[in-house]
Amino acid sequence: MSQYIQIEFVDINSEQSSILVAQLSDISFEGFEEGETSLKAFIPEKDYNKSALEEIAGHHHVLFNKTIIGETNWNQLWESNFDPVIVDDFVAVRADFHEPVKEVEHEIIVTPKMSFGTGHHATTYMMIEQMRQIDFTGKTVLDFGTGTGILAILAEKLGAGKVIAIDNDDWSIENARENISRNNCHSIRLEKRDDANVDNSFDIILANINKHVILDNFSALVNQLVQGGILLLSGLLPEDKHDVFRKNDEYSLQLIQTDVRANWLCIKFSR
Repeated sequence: MSQYIQIEFVDINSEQSSILVAQLSDISFEGFEEGETSLKAFIPEKDYNKSALEEIAGHHHVLFNKTIIGETNWNQLWESNFDPVIVDDFVAVRADFHEPVKEVEHEIIVTPKMSFGTGHHATTYMMIEQMRQIDFTGKTVLDFGTGTGILAILAEKLGAGKVIAIDNDDWSIENARENISRNNCHSIRLEKRDDANVDNSFDIILANINKHVILDNFSALVNQLVQGGILLLSGLLPEDKHDVFRKNDEYSLQLIQTDVRANWLCIKFSR
């Protein structure tokens, strides 16, 4: 695997951080570490686009530092900063070096490496919260943009009969495979794909990714959703809501709920 580039933004607020994560995701940044007044973003050296980064930073009037890091440094980085994430009494997401978390319904053990989705980010946290309200028993589930595999793993723990988890990134596929095995999951099929077309029907579709990918794949997501099925979306900013709703005007899914956390949006539709 190639070396990674770390970009660190300093003296930024939480709203700036949220917007930067969304926009950097669109130019192939794969991992993020958010501090109170800082943001570290990671990208494979081969995918780094200096002009695109400078355009985003200039638009927001923020400065950044660039550091080259080796792939083996990532484990030390996240291990030093990764605390367990607890979503009410429902789910605890932890690493294998943490002590077990008591009095939660489900524990998920992850080694996130460069992949997105540990529960720390508001989008993953909201997806987990919303999944608690959905009956997964025996259902067929698509996890589009699986990242660490955390949502696919939770879907199986909640009783899903079959889960297809897809991502277009080699690192995410490798990491999700490790995490699926670590959590003793046997109903998840992991696939590398560039879009959401998997030629299957799903009772529940999970897509925690970003606005542009969601809009580009909206037709495929809807067409693969069974009547009465649930489409749960995040990776969206509140201002993205209007674009998603306009896209849905073509398909007339029923809006069930919207939720906002730390300037991120989660939307639940049914067909």
